[in-house]
Amino acid sequence: MFSDLADEHLCTISDSKNFISHKKGQILYYENTKPLGVFCVNSGVVKIFKTASNGKEQIIRLAKKGDFVGYTSLIGEEAYSTSATIVEDASICFVPKEVFLKVLSEDNNFHRRLTQALCQDMGVMESKLTDATQKSIRERLALALLKLGDGYGVDGGDKQRLDIALTREEIAGIVGTATETVIRLLSEFKKDKLIDLQGKKILLLDRKGLARLSDFYG
Repeated sequence: MFSDLADEHLCTISDSKNFISHKKGQILYYENTKPLGVFCVNSGVVKIFKTASNGKEQIIRLAKKGDFVGYTSLIGEEAYSTSATIVEDASICFVPKEVFLKVLSEDNNFHRRLTQALCQDMGVMESKLTDATQKSIRERLALALLKLGDGYGVDGGDKQRLDIALTREEIAGIVGTATETVIRLLSEFKKDKLIDLQGKKILLLDRKGLARLSDFYG
């Protein structure tokens, strides 16, 4: 997002940012707290989630290298509507609010790119809402695995290993269902030779089969 900034604005960001290493499990920010700046993921994975009244997490998205975290609440001048925690050890740049908003107001290209990112995020949320109401849990899990493959898959081809270690509870948080249901369905997917399970890691054996099951191209 910062790649095409004017030199003066890039220098402003570089002079003001804090670069911090975070361990798995550390919290970046809590829901209902006030944003003081923007987080930029340099490496690792960050989980953005909401916590329901029963304590269960609904994972909104996983942020990886190059992604901004927390900027929508900052721009909207409101408290965080989500929490963020580290899923895999991460290096994070923190840009203070005043600096970020100054560059946003002065750099038209950056403003345009950020607006596009906001629109894309809204589109993703609309799709998730549609999936939650129109797709079965089985279909949603298959789609979630495909999207994880797109973002974190290695080896290529029709077989992909997900290079991210998510707990079954976290996968349930992405899909929006109970952990027990995810465990049962993953076992069924393995039996149907759609996936293989290697500890916490998942190998996608048949992406086309998962796509058919998720109605991804329907």
